[in-house]
Amino acid sequence: MKKKNVCRAAVMLIVLGAAFSSCGRLKDHSQENAVASDSEVTTLDWYINYSWFTTTWGESQVSKAITKKTGVNIDFVVPSGNEAEKLNSLISSDTLPDLITLSWEDESAEELIREGKVYALNELADKYDSHFYDVIDKDSYNWYKNDDGNVYAYPNSSFSPSDYETHDNIYSNQNFMVRKDIYEAIKSPDMTTPEGFEYAVKKAVEMFPEIDGEPLIPIGSTEFKSDGCVSFDRYLQNFLAVPYEKDGKIYDRNTDEEYIRWLKVFRKLAEEGYLSDEIFVDKRAQMEENIASGRCFCMIYQSADMQNQENEIYASNPDRIYIAVDGPKNSNGDDPQLPGAGLNGWTVTYISKKCKDPEKAIKLLSYLISEEGQKMVYLGVPGTMYDEVDGKAVTKEGVRKLLNEDRSEYDRVYGGDNAYWMLQDNVMQLKWSDGGKTLPGALREWTRDYTVYAGQYEIKFSEDSDEAEIDRRITEVWGQTLPRLLLASSDEEFDEIMTDYRTRRDAMGYATWHSAATEKMNQAKEKLGLQ
Repeated sequence: MKKKNVCRAAVMLIVLGAAFSSCGRLKDHSQENAVASDSEVTTLDWYINYSWFTTTWGESQVSKAITKKTGVNIDFVVPSGNEAEKLNSLISSDTLPDLITLSWEDESAEELIREGKVYALNELADKYDSHFYDVIDKDSYNWYKNDDGNVYAYPNSSFSPSDYETHDNIYSNQNFMVRKDIYEAIKSPDMTTPEGFEYAVKKAVEMFPEIDGEPLIPIGSTEFKSDGCVSFDRYLQNFLAVPYEKDGKIYDRNTDEEYIRWLKVFRKLAEEGYLSDEIFVDKRAQMEENIASGRCFCMIYQSADMQNQENEIYASNPDRIYIAVDGPKNSNGDDPQLPGAGLNGWTVTYISKKCKDPEKAIKLLSYLISEEGQKMVYLGVPGTMYDEVDGKAVTKEGVRKLLNEDRSEYDRVYGGDNAYWMLQDNVMQLKWSDGGKTLPGALREWTRDYTVYAGQYEIKFSEDSDEAEIDRRITEVWGQTLPRLLLASSDEEFDEIMTDYRTRRDAMGYATWHSAATEKMNQAKEKLGLQ
């Protein structure tokens, strides 16, 4: 393949311009009479801070059942463009919806609490719903306890270290995957070494230069953002088993020798034309289209983020699905170290002080985190979507078939399998999991032996601290640097760019950040009992 210099220059301009014990899980799961059926239904506006979220409420069987149980109808509010701009606008105009869900890492999470925009969940529970304390996960609840003793947010997908010790079916969401038919056509080569990886990519392009009239994308990735690209930074580092700490201090993973070695592999492939220009500029929607059409040969990606596409591919041509195989490894051939979720979880949910009915809101939250509620959002409506057979939940065949063939239609008609994921408790749901019986489940199953707890390394500074400002600045520098490294014209230019990165980062106060991050890590380890 030949490099297109004009297009490549345009890509560069765009890129540069962008510049505490297991007993916590033992809950009183009884929900009987905890949320009384209410003939008077209240509609609550629920803001989801992800522009890709398109699930609706009111048509699916699960949403109807929850409304009938709780007396709450939901009107989802989703940003149409930039999530940060939308949320900042809602905060500054004091027009927050009733419920708010956003990433635990989002800077606005702290702002909501500091500016008194959200209720303390424990105060609402004391006033309206003492059953809340029976159904919370104690570890997750205590982890989110604020300095004032209150808990303002409740997480989803929250795991403690003890969960990893007591369960053998916790998975990571990170996979190295290949298109099955292409991989088999090139004789299933070993892609764990630079030489094998290069051979596979080049052979795939040689044999399949086009997919349905469109150029093959040899190496797919997640979206490049202002902070980098997780496929080419954090996820790749995890597959290379790059450590998070050394000698009791946070380790500089971005400059690790093994990581640099593999970045140079990708740089060389880019120089030869095997990194498609579009991966540097495509947004999530375009990437999903490319996956669904089978244009990507291989990628380090999140299995959960391609569930719809995987099902769509399977329904039209099962041979074209994506399968997990061994991907890049370090020089020692060490197994990947793939993080699962920590106690921070993925997202957090708040009840706004603008909430029109805080009593129903806290009772809805209590229901959703209870065992009955989790069964509903995961398995669906009993008798309609699944049956209990010999004490085990068995999904009805027609329901499972639709889940595996058309996820969007499944969400519209049924709404189970965590279509409403905002308060999903993945640990509780493990007892109902059917492992790899769904296509994304098979991808997750591959990670079982490589999944590790890394929650102690999820570092976040107080938003108004000097360390937070340093963190923002050096993260932006990395976001600008990563695509430049991949698009460098030579290894010598690559080294110059990396040296510039270190120099700029150090001048911004990296030493201060590193010391504070190490302190945060050690505090988390002590709190988690990992010292």
